[in-house]
Amino acid sequence: MNKEFFISNRRKISEKLHNGSILILFAGQAPYKSADETYKFTPNRNFYYLTGIDESKVILMIIKDEDKIIEHLFIQESDQVMEKWVGKTISANEANEISGLTDVKYIKDFNDTVGSYLSRINVENIYLDLERQEFKMASTEAQDFAKKMLDKYPYIRIKNIYHEIALLRTVKSKEEVELITKAIEVTNTGILSMMKNAKPGMMEYEIEAYFDFELKRNGIKDFAFPTIAAAGVNGTILHYGENNSKTADGDLLLLDLGAQYKYYNADISRTFPVNGKFTERQKAIYNIVLKANEEVMKAVKPGVTTLDLQKTAKAVLSEGCKAIGLIKEDSEIDRYYYHGVAHPLGLDTHDVGPRGIELRPGMIITDEPGLYIEEEKIGIRIEDDILVTEDGYVNLSKNIIKSVEDIENYMKN
Repeated sequence: MNKEFFISNRRKISEKLHNGSILILFAGQAPYKSADETYKFTPNRNFYYLTGIDESKVILMIIKDEDKIIEHLFIQESDQVMEKWVGKTISANEANEISGLTDVKYIKDFNDTVGSYLSRINVENIYLDLERQEFKMASTEAQDFAKKMLDKYPYIRIKNIYHEIALLRTVKSKEEVELITKAIEVTNTGILSMMKNAKPGMMEYEIEAYFDFELKRNGIKDFAFPTIAAAGVNGTILHYGENNSKTADGDLLLLDLGAQYKYYNADISRTFPVNGKFTERQKAIYNIVLKANEEVMKAVKPGVTTLDLQKTAKAVLSEGCKAIGLIKEDSEIDRYYYHGVAHPLGLDTHDVGPRGIELRPGMIITDEPGLYIEEEKIGIRIEDDILVTEDGYVNLSKNIIKSVEDIENYMKN
C-alpha cells in the first residue's frame, strides 16, 4: 500500500477533530497465552488504517490546534539484546517510508509529550479508539489510558473516534479493492485444491489441510478467520469449527473460509459433494441457494440496504422451499435459514461501520444465502464478495466455480 493512502486517511480523520484536541491510537500488543508464550500480534485495525505500521506498542498522536495539524509517531528503541532473539524493531526511516509520518519519537517520550501539549495549548478533547463489542470484554489499552487521563486531567473530555474511522473504512479505495481481490484469488486456489483432493472417508481436517497448504504456498501469513469445513449434518451449524469428523460417501462439505492478504480479507463459502456427485435432492436444494445468491447479487446497487437484500434472499429461498415441499408457508423459512445475507468486508471479516446503512460505491459486502436442513443432514451456503459500483456491482469472486455442473466437472477430472 502506498504511504499516500495512509496520509490521506489521517487527513480525513483530522478534519473530524475539534480544535484543541489530541488523537491517540495504539497499535496494541500480543496478549500472553501461557508461561512465556504470547498470541500472535496483529495491529489494531484503525491504527493500521491510519499508519500502515505493523508492529506492536507503536503509538500515533495527532494534535489539532487553531486548524494546524501536528503528527507524531512513537516507536520502540533499538535493543541489541532482544534483536538477537526476535529481530529488529522498526526504525524511524522505515516508519516514515511506510506511513509518511516525519516526526518519529521513542515510546519513552510519549507521556512527557502528552503532558507538554496539555500544559502549552488549550487541549479540551482527547480522542481515542474506545471500541467495545460487548459489556464484559476486558479493557483495552486505550480504555485504560482514558481512565488515567481523567484521573490526572479531570477537565479533559474523552471522545470516541472509533465510529468516525469506521465510517471512513466503509468505502474502499482502489488499492484496498486490489488487496481484497488478491485475497480472493488465493482463496480460490485453496478451494480448488480441496475439491480436487476430497474423497469420502477423509477427515474434515485432512481436506482443510489442502487449503492451508495453498495459502502458505502463496505467501499468505494468516486466515481471515478459522476455516469451517463442515461435512453432512455439521454443515447446519453456522459457526462449526471443530473440523474433526469423518466424511462419508454422499456427504456435502460446506466451506466457509478466506485468505487474509496484508490484513485485507476474503470471505467465501462453497458447498460440494465429497464424492464429486450431487444427489438429486442435494442438487435441488443447492440450486435454490444458488438462485438466491444470484438474485441478491443482481439487487446490489447504491441506495439499497442489507435489509433489502435479506428480504430478497428470504423471498427466493421461501419460493424454492415451497416448490420442493420443504415448507408450506413463507414464515417457515426461518427454520432453515437463520442468518443475514450480507455484511461489510475489509480489514475485518465482519467489517466495521453502521449496520443497515445504504450501500455506496466502493463498499464491499458479502452475498451468502444458505439452507440448513438438519433432519436431512444437508447444509448449503454459497457466498461471494461483492463490490458496489456507481450503477450496480462487480462480483470479485466470480472466478470461483459454484454451479452444480462446474463443480461436478472439475471434481471428476
